Amino acid sequence: MLRLGVIIGVIALLGSALSGLAAYRVHDQELALDRIALARAIDVHASLVQDRLTERELLARVASGLFRAPSVIKANMLEPLRSSIYAFKTDFVVASWIARLRPDELTVAEAELHQAGFPNPTIRNFDDTPLGPNVDRPIDVLMDLEPRNSETSKLPGMALDRQPIVGPMLARAMAEGKPVASDPTPLLRPDGPVGIVLAAPVVPQGATAPAGFVTFSYEIGPLLLTNDDLSLFSVALKDPRNASDELVANDQGAVSSRTRGPDDPVPSSTRTVTFGNHDWSLVYYAKSNSVRRAQQTAAIVGVIGLALTGIICGLFGYVAYNNLRLSREIQVRIGFERRLTAVIDELNHRVKNILAVIQSIVTRTLRHGSDIDVARELLIGRIHAMSNVVTLLSESQWQGVQLRGLFEARAIPHAERIAVTGPDITVSARAAQSLSLLFFELASHSDEGLSLVGKHPHITAKWEVTGEEPNAVFHFRWEECNTSEATRRPDSDFGLILLDRVAPEALGGTSKRFFTEASYVYELTAPMDTVIDMTERDRTEQFSAPVHPPR
Repeated sequence: MLRLGVIIGVIALLGSALSGLAAYRVHDQELALDRIALARAIDVHASLVQDRLTERELLARVASGLFRAPSVIKANMLEPLRSSIYAFKTDFVVASWIARLRPDELTVAEAELHQAGFPNPTIRNFDDTPLGPNVDRPIDVLMDLEPRNSETSKLPGMALDRQPIVGPMLARAMAEGKPVASDPTPLLRPDGPVGIVLAAPVVPQGATAPAGFVTFSYEIGPLLLTNDDLSLFSVALKDPRNASDELVANDQGAVSSRTRGPDDPVPSSTRTVTFGNHDWSLVYYAKSNSVRRAQQTAAIVGVIGLALTGIICGLFGYVAYNNLRLSREIQVRIGFERRLTAVIDELNHRVKNILAVIQSIVTRTLRHGSDIDVARELLIGRIHAMSNVVTLLSESQWQGVQLRGLFEARAIPHAERIAVTGPDITVSARAAQSLSLLFFELASHSDEGLSLVGKHPHITAKWEVTGEEPNAVFHFRWEECNTSEATRRPDSDFGLILLDRVAPEALGGTSKRFFTEASYVYELTAPMDTVIDMTERDRTEQFSAPVHPPR
């Protein structure tokens, strides 16, 4: 009996110890799973919000890029953009054209607004007060907007440079020369929905100062992707410059402001998103207390363990094994999902870049007044060049492309007449796309003066690398012999932009083109760091690496 008691006591002690250990393990696992699920949901939500913000900023950049030497006094400047801006489906509240007018242009602007049929064509302050007689500097005047309805038609003619929220935003956009987002402000009217205005400066070709701004206004509620009652968290938008105030959207999308106090719950997590050259904080609050839930689960396991000591002892090894296996599977799945999310984000970024380039190619090639046959030939060739480089990048898993491979006959006109010399260089994906279009533009405009001199090709393309790492420099030279301004086809508008601005900026370098007595020469110089871009290659290798379970 004593021995049985001792055995029972030992089993009881062992069962109690094992029950306590099981309760402790369950507590930690429940807490870890809740935190992992919450962190995963937050990461997905923040990524979706950033994607939506990026789409809207891309719309502003595309819209501003479609303007070509605009006449700022016109009241129908958005007419060419009306179908395009709706095609993006970004749910903007109002899109507008804000012209920067000199004092001597105000009378003409009023006449334009009157002719356009707006009910109040008078140039006035943002609060509908008279502008005053002493206007001695350029002002920002709302000249056109979309959609036009009974509410929005009252707005054209307002001078917005002194508006407390929009005015500083326009000044900053003009100074920085890039899209800028405003602070949260009521839209359309003082009691209207709270939103953000994104302004993109429009700089005419050859000018240094903006002629005006294309703006898009968005409500904050839809941008936050407000979650329903079943979500794991609630989200608020916060300006990092303001430590206490937050903007919160309810289930109906209505946005309100609240001030956090010292006794309010601490945020579970914070993510930073960028919109309009401005950083915003997404503040997440967990809707459930994961610690209390983990404690309750652990208590239940402990009680069951104390009541059923023998069963728990028999099953403990099995449960411990399954818990370990489950923990490994969860860790592997989390690692795979994070890798998948990163790959999707990278793919989205590359697809958006390619689509933006193709859109620019189509827009510039098929501009108004172009010869349709020439434009069709150039458009097909440019898209073919883009397709070729994407194929080469796909074959190398986006690890880069051999520079010589960009001169293949299927992508470059007259490739058999081009003498290519230079060391073997594997350029990055970004550099390959720019260089592929560059080589096509150079080759496609050289056919008017093509000829052979003896056994020497008409065109030479050579490159070299000078200097030592990390200061090595890439030099590229394109020369068309026996070519002059009279025999060479003039570069297209798209070609000039590509040769002089897009390709050099993409590689972080400089370019120049000129005619000698007997040839046409184009030279491009850039740092090797941007031509090769090891950071991009390392990131792509990390994405393509297999996921191994932890040991």
